[in-house]
Amino acid sequence: MRRKIAVAAVAAAGLAVLATACSSGNGFGSSPSASSSSTAKATKSPLTLMFGSSGTAETSAVQQAAKAFTEQSGIPVQVIPASNLTQQVAQGFSGGQPPSVFYLDPLTFQNYAKDGVLDAYPATLPNASGFASALTQAFTYKTTFTCEPKDASTLALYVNTADWQQAGLGAPPATWSQLEADAKKLTTGGRAGLTIDQTHSGIDEFFYQNGGSVTNAAGTKVELNSSQNIAALTFLKGMLTQGIMKFPAQVGAGFSGQAFGENKAAMDIIGNWENGELQSDFPNVKFKVYPLPAGPSGTHATLSFTNCWGVPKQQPNLAGAVDLVKFLTTSQQEMAFAKAFGVIPSLTTAQTQYVQAYPQYATFVNELAYAHPDIAIAGATQALSVFDSALQQLASGNPASILNTAQQNLQAVINQGA
Repeated sequence: MRRKIAVAAVAAAGLAVLATACSSGNGFGSSPSASSSSTAKATKSPLTLMFGSSGTAETSAVQQAAKAFTEQSGIPVQVIPASNLTQQVAQGFSGGQPPSVFYLDPLTFQNYAKDGVLDAYPATLPNASGFASALTQAFTYKTTFTCEPKDASTLALYVNTADWQQAGLGAPPATWSQLEADAKKLTTGGRAGLTIDQTHSGIDEFFYQNGGSVTNAAGTKVELNSSQNIAALTFLKGMLTQGIMKFPAQVGAGFSGQAFGENKAAMDIIGNWENGELQSDFPNVKFKVYPLPAGPSGTHATLSFTNCWGVPKQQPNLAGAVDLVKFLTTSQQEMAFAKAFGVIPSLTTAQTQYVQAYPQYATFVNELAYAHPDIAIAGATQALSVFDSALQQLASGNPASILNTAQQNLQAVINQGA
């Protein structure tokens, strides 16, 4: 989960700058639910598009998309690959010149939406209803869908096929008990049966699989310390204490995908970004991808991860920026991005095309039907960091105490921002 961890670290670094931006008196503090793009008209004023790039392929693909938009619209677009996206965007807001369009993760989105600096443009576009529910939820603030998702990721089960065959296993695990049994059979002296990332972003799916939740539907009440969640965390602790599941740090890896690639674990729960990691860093590893097992009550659940196209409300060519997003969120353009650097499209129409082109990765798309967004609460960076630190000590910790503390800390953040 290298990409997710990196985003969280950058978000934390940029919060101080963000706070300055939103209190600077430069016109960025209006209502978060209001949208002015519906009344504006596009001009030929230049736009800027700032993004965090995964590498040359992504940078080239975004540049090509911007060039195609300019050829179609006549509006110049400056493409800016950011070295520290969250900090650079926040500095732009602080200086009164944010980028016209930028990549925006769900947690940082909540902070910006809370301060009313984003244009709620989706209502003006014809594709607003064309995204999976989990993706729309990730960028909804107080019932307003504010920022269209640019891609999609879900967590799935990666299996090393050589290890699997050597252990004499057949069908992939469909339940928690089967997952535990398979992990036992796959565990050897130098290899764990399963690895998952030691953060809430690698663990919370088990809460949903057991009928639990993180917050209520309105996002006003934290529900982490339920009996369902305590039981789920207790199940994971049991696998840790048996030694059949290990966190990456326990096997000398920086994240679970690395542990899987180095064959320090035979199974891994991670997102589709792992495909690129395996192809580039561990090309000899043979693997298959399966849906996550269901919980004891038969509930299927996973977590979803995404970014959106953020559009600042106050900018010289707001309508032009929205037109750029409209261009970027077509099935044709989303499939071009998928082919160029491996992301899964956010539009359901493009996802159908993606599954046809890449059937080996259909699991990630199919799981969106029962996916839940990763935790994103405005101002919760520190509380989530404390939660993650406690989860890292799960093998020796008390599941109920860990969840009680996280419940109190996150609820305090929500109450403070209410």
